[in-house]
Amino acid sequence: MKRNILLNPGPATTSQSVKEAQVVPDICPREKEFGDLMQEVALGLTRVVADEKEYDTVLFGGSGTAAVEAVLSSVVPPTGTVFVVNNGAYGNRMCEILDAYHISYVEMKSSPFEPLDLQKLDTLLAEHKEHFHITHLAVIHSETTSGLLNDVAAIGEIARRHEIELIVDAMSSYGAIPIRMNEMGITYLVSSSNKNLQGMAGISFVVANKKALLATAELPKRNYYLHLYSQYIYLKEHNQLRFTPPVQTFYALRQALRELEEETVLGRYQRYTANWETLLEGLYSLQLTTLVDRDCQSHIITTIAYPDRAGFDFDEMHDYLYERGYTIYPGKVSDTATFRIANIGDLKPSDIKGFLGALKEYLESL
Repeated sequence: MKRNILLNPGPATTSQSVKEAQVVPDICPREKEFGDLMQEVALGLTRVVADEKEYDTVLFGGSGTAAVEAVLSSVVPPTGTVFVVNNGAYGNRMCEILDAYHISYVEMKSSPFEPLDLQKLDTLLAEHKEHFHITHLAVIHSETTSGLLNDVAAIGEIARRHEIELIVDAMSSYGAIPIRMNEMGITYLVSSSNKNLQGMAGISFVVANKKALLATAELPKRNYYLHLYSQYIYLKEHNQLRFTPPVQTFYALRQALRELEEETVLGRYQRYTANWETLLEGLYSLQLTTLVDRDCQSHIITTIAYPDRAGFDFDEMHDYLYERGYTIYPGKVSDTATFRIANIGDLKPSDIKGFLGALKEYLESL
């Protein structure tokens, strides 16, 4: 099978064994055998970031946004207000979801390229608590649009001090950057199967503090398919999801989890960091500029300004690289024209070097 090098921020390049794991006999997802597989996957996902005695995982068929929407629409009481840290397109997406459900929220806007001002966050929370019943603080861990890494441990400490629950979108950090939910003060953590887990797209999930999740049981329902508590309790009581799951994708995710367990989260982060360091060295040698300061980057996604060269065209560069087996992604934030390179997935520094060689050839052809 042809191996494409995906340098977009997800879905990521998968291993041959994860691809092959999808080729299984047809099975009805209502069979106990498949229910046991989902329970195994849920437990494995929990253990990556938390203690299964205190936390559990809720599974959904859908992209990562489905799980973000499930949390935001399911856990906020009618009188509650969410404080949203918006420093990129996905913080903005949280606000759009809250708007769609007419849920009260306060928005703190911050640069997608510069570190979050934690003192300002603390101060604004205190000020807004005088006027709103703030129940939750929501933030992106690794902002997919820029590669900026927010200090979730420090943000979690602020949430603890203000006695509010922390919701973290860890779409671009889960499975790579070590996370311990209890130590970081995270109540709900959201991610998906197709980024650092190196599985196939189609499954999203919420790792939740059990006590907090069970406390939402009596809240008025704002939706049906994405209702977090209903989805959680149905799998626990019936060994099934409420609605038809992406069956083959679950087999791939089980294999991906086994491969993560073998490599370990720390080992994967070290490999990704080696990819990232190779990428930065090559970009700088080509006189390209990254927008996020090196110390604030996630080692996962890098935002690069368009080169100041006559004749440069992003679409032409994309097509040139795509023909050679490398997929890149356009930028998504700010007025600066950018493109993004993700160094996640089943990749090694040699893959990044191959990409840099093709990129150099394109730039020299201008």
